[in-house]
This record gives sequence, structure tokens and C-alpha cells, in this order.
Amino acid sequence: MANPWAGEVAVWLDGKRHVAKLTLGALAELEAELEAETLIDLVTRFEAGRFSTRDVLALLVAGLRGGGWEGTGADLRTVEIGGGPVGAARIAAELLARAFTVPAGK
Repeated sequence: MANPWAGEVAVWLDGKRHVAKLTLGALAELEAELEAETLIDLVTRFEAGRFSTRDVLALLVAGLRGGGWEGTGADLRTVEIGGGPVGAARIAAELLARAFTVPAGK
């Protein structure tokens, strides 16, 4: 089970469950991949609904790699992601939210 208090999100790839998490290293990889000025810019794009499929894919790859997965963006292009494109966008948004939210009571 993914632990939301640790920033984890469950991702299903071809029917197999994986855990994704935006670690500091994964966030640095994400910034480089998206050539973003800041991650706040990316968060703002998601909040405004102005994200691209490239943003979603990069977030999923970074999160999965932060969770220990050793694949690449090319690998994600050929698998079935649980929930399809809408599910992938929801997972990407959850990863961002959990990376920048302090759990209640902490």
C-alpha cells in the first residue's frame, strides 16, 4: 500500500502495482527534464489545468523512479497505465500535492 504520509502514490502499470514518490532527487530530475524555472511553475500549471501530456509523463517517470522503478519515459509509452490518460493526470497531480503538503498534525 502506498503511504500518503510519506508522499507515496500507487501507480498501476500493465496491471502491476508500483509506488511513486517525488524524492528530492526525483524533483531535481523533473526540473531538468521539463526545463522548468521552478517547481512552483509546474504546480501552478497543474492547479490552473494548463499542464501538458509531457508534464504528466515526466511527473510519472520522476515519481516512479523516486519509488525505486528503473524504467524510462520510453517504457511508459508502451504500457497501460491504470485509469488511462485521466488516471495518469490524477496520479501526477497527487504526486505534486503530496510532495508539497505537510501532513496535518506535523
